[in-house]
Amino acid sequence: MKPLDLPPLWLLLFVILALALDRLVPFGLFGAPGRIAAVGLGVAGLVLSGLAARRMRRAETTVLPHRQPSALVTDGVFAFSRNPIYLGDLLILLAVLLWIDAPLGLPLVPAFLWVLTRRFVEPEEARLRLAFGAQFDDWTRRTRRWL
Repeated sequence: MKPLDLPPLWLLLFVILALALDRLVPFGLFGAPGRIAAVGLGVAGLVLSGLAARRMRRAETTVLPHRQPSALVTDGVFAFSRNPIYLGDLLILLAVLLWIDAPLGLPLVPAFLWVLTRRFVEPEEARLRLAFGAQFDDWTRRTRRWL
């Protein structure tokens, strides 16, 4: 396993980038509505990630990337998104950007999505397809990668 290649560390890196960008080029735009939206998005991201992690633990499969899954979880929040934990991470990043009122940091969201997809989602999908074959393919036909 790659011990330091974990999505929360990437999220932290992107949050630090957002804070640095805001400090270098402060440009407020969102104000109080942005803070209200930030709270909602942050809570949604945490709840989504928590529900997904809880469902994976119940299925007795790993929540850690780069590890071989022992079960294919397709119910609960996984019926709506194949990657609810990563989606939660994206919501948290967006919440931080709104909270610190850093509109110039918004391009960090698609950049973070790209990192998550390339470093974690695509390799995980390859492992799941290898381990679960047609069952995984059926799930991908009914459930979108993100939303």
